[in-house]
Amino acid sequence: FSLDGAGLGEARAEGRMVLAKEFRIAMPISVEEYRIGQLYMVSKHSNQNTSKGEGVEVLRNEPCEDEVHGAGQYTEKRVHAGSSLPSWLRAIIPRIFYVTEKAWNYYPYTITEYSCSFIPRFHVKVLTRYENNKGDNEDALQADRKGVKMEVDHIDILDDEVPEKHRHHCPDLSKFKSEKTGRGPLEAGWKEASTPIMCSYKIVEASFEVWGLQTRVERYVHKVVRDVLLVAHVQAFGWIDEWFGMSMEDLREYERKQQQEANAKLKKSRKGASEGDEEAAASEPASAPASASASAAASAAVAAKSASSASAPAAVAESLEALALEGDAPAHPQGKEKDPVEGLVV
Repeated sequence: FSLDGAGLGEARAEGRMVLAKEFRIAMPISVEEYRIGQLYMVSKHSNQNTSKGEGVEVLRNEPCEDEVHGAGQYTEKRVHAGSSLPSWLRAIIPRIFYVTEKAWNYYPYTITEYSCSFIPRFHVKVLTRYENNKGDNEDALQADRKGVKMEVDHIDILDDEVPEKHRHHCPDLSKFKSEKTGRGPLEAGWKEASTPIMCSYKIVEASFEVWGLQTRVERYVHKVVRDVLLVAHVQAFGWIDEWFGMSMEDLREYERKQQQEANAKLKKSRKGASEGDEEAAASEPASAPASASASAAASAAVAAKSASSASAPAAVAESLEALALEGDAPAHPQGKEKDPVEGLVV
């Protein structure tokens, strides 16, 4: 297995360090069971987080073949999540931006890649291996770590705190008991006592080659990924009675219905937003007030320059000076930021 992917191998070849972390998430489920559980969780989670023009739009979901890994499933999605970004990043990215997710699922090994519609040199790559153990394999992915800062982060689905915004979608695993399997509630030391038990090993690499924002964005990406992984794996076990016993045919039918619902919600909300924009444009004065904020001006400049993808990184860099005038003022009431990007399930 190699970490070299779109943009990442090139970055290492040029001598640039790439921020990478290994996440390990144990669950009281077997690898064989999780093949259905993972797909069910991703599909349901994506649909739940699709609303108001934001969420996951499924473009492709089809079988694929690889000489090394054999038969698998390829999916391509667009994740629309502009308002879920922090204010400092949202200020320089147009409303129309989206993240493209491409995933090759050769279970129990998967590859997931993310790129941004607005920043051509933004890449995230996730390598995953599922194994029937509690997370004590020190080299499950046999990764080439040359030139990569690697930190191992153990995520605990019982003890780690789920982000507040997602708690209503996540069962309390200290109280949850599966009716179908009899597993749960989880208690202190559950990893040692659980049978079966498995671990999701994930290496996440982030590369964002824009001067002035590189370190900040790469760290933000890893925070987003950690939150998403915690929520996703809590849900996978907490929803076990919904998917346990499903066949692959049942699962594919469930996916199809969830995709249709999510795409329909996005289409409907976009239509409403488009009509609203037209009404707003008709009522706007001929010229903007001279007191327009620096961040708004910077965003407009970046949006205009983003018509050419080659100039996008330069446009972002040029906007930093204007954005610095306002600092990191929160854009939400009571100074609260929205939670990180929803919809990404790596």
